[in-house]
Amino acid sequence: MEELLAVVIDGSEPLSAATVKAVQAVCDEAEDRPGSGVVALQVSGAPAQGWTSGLEVMQVSKWERTLRRLERLPRATVAVASGDCGGAALDAFLTCDVRVVTPGTRLLVPGDGTATWPGMAGYRLVQLAGPARVRRALLFGLPIEAPEALALGIADELAYDPAGAVATAAGLVSGLAGKEVAIRRQLLFDASTTSFEDALGPHLAACDRVLRVPVAEAS
Repeated sequence: MEELLAVVIDGSEPLSAATVKAVQAVCDEAEDRPGSGVVALQVSGAPAQGWTSGLEVMQVSKWERTLRRLERLPRATVAVASGDCGGAALDAFLTCDVRVVTPGTRLLVPGDGTATWPGMAGYRLVQLAGPARVRRALLFGLPIEAPEALALGIADELAYDPAGAVATAAGLVSGLAGKEVAIRRQLLFDASTTSFEDALGPHLAACDRVLRVPVAEAS
């Protein structure tokens, strides 16, 4: 059975050091334990008005660096969103390899008092769905309902059974090496912005890693 590491993120809470530490802790576990397995995130909640009061840019920077670490883990990641999902919950949801929404889920880009929050969730939404399809969400904070998220490719699955969805994700990576999954993920990220000539080297290097495995095992 594939190892499961889990973390819960409540987007209704203001971004805090505790949230950052919780995600860093699961990243530490995933990086310290080689092999396959899944990191599962349960995300829900959206911040209320005034959530940015007292927030400093250094906190935001640390959170964004932590999310980037989560996004590059040597394990597959799956997030299950329920209810309204904004703030830190939306941020974490968008970093994951497999993104599951339950019926009634709404993805929300929260406001900061003057406009919508300009964090990296907006960047990831555009990367996933394109600017035209998420324009109203990013500019005006209109919710992205679960069926729309599925149609736009922001979510991969609409599930009535979140635990079953996580188990299915674990089955997808059964027998796969976590470090190799991370390499394939990076190749995927780079494909939309890298020329064929620049992409060829990293792809060949990844192929070479695979071809060398039987030799390493034999020795």
